[in-house]
Amino acid sequence: MKTLVIIPSRMSASRLPGKPLLKINGVSIISHVFKKAEKANIGEVIVATEDQEIIDDVKKNGGNAILTGNHHKTGTDRIYEAFKLLGKKDVDYIMNVQGDEPQIDIKDIKNLDQKMKKKNSKIGTLASKIFDPQIYGNENVVKVIVKKSLNENTFPLAENFTRKIILNKNVFHHIGIYCYEINTLKKIISFKQSKNEIENKLEQLRALDNKISVNVALANSSPIGIDTKEDYLALKKIMEYKQQ
Repeated sequence: MKTLVIIPSRMSASRLPGKPLLKINGVSIISHVFKKAEKANIGEVIVATEDQEIIDDVKKNGGNAILTGNHHKTGTDRIYEAFKLLGKKDVDYIMNVQGDEPQIDIKDIKNLDQKMKKKNSKIGTLASKIFDPQIYGNENVVKVIVKKSLNENTFPLAENFTRKIILNKNVFHHIGIYCYEINTLKKIISFKQSKNEIENKLEQLRALDNKISVNVALANSSPIGIDTKEDYLALKKIMEYKQQ
């Protein structure tokens, strides 16, 4: 079974415009993510973007990228257009890796890919343990509630995704990487955005609202997503310190 990795990316992020091309250790954030996805070695890696400058940067750093429309409301819609434009017929799964998490763990990408294929799942995603109680009330951190025990060996179904929740033993920090079985991705794209999805700004709720199950794998760590200038400066400091 074959996996294609597509990384959606755009310059017009509302909270930090131009984010993909911000540099850490002299390399853009999007190219850091691309290189991580390549090292996972689960399949070909393509960046999907509406911005020519992102394509130029990725190609300059040895990667592949494809230009998509600028009308997409979610990363899922963008990766599906990229998949159609690429015209690949021999792909079974598409892995959607977030373009703003340059510290994503390679082992986690591999683990999700393996679990999807072993269980023949429709959609899979990642979550990590919560150690800081403040995260439960932090609406910038998405949480996933799982139906059964989540550990290294299990791949339980998600009951719900939410931004705010009280302490619960089955609640984990959701990490926005998704793996889709091809026909399931086509199905999701055919549905309109659900009310739930729009209100919560969580695209994964479109699947649950349309009775498509989502499995969850336990991640080794919680990568820092870059949503604000403060996130960027904090991560830049960490990654540059590690490079010394």
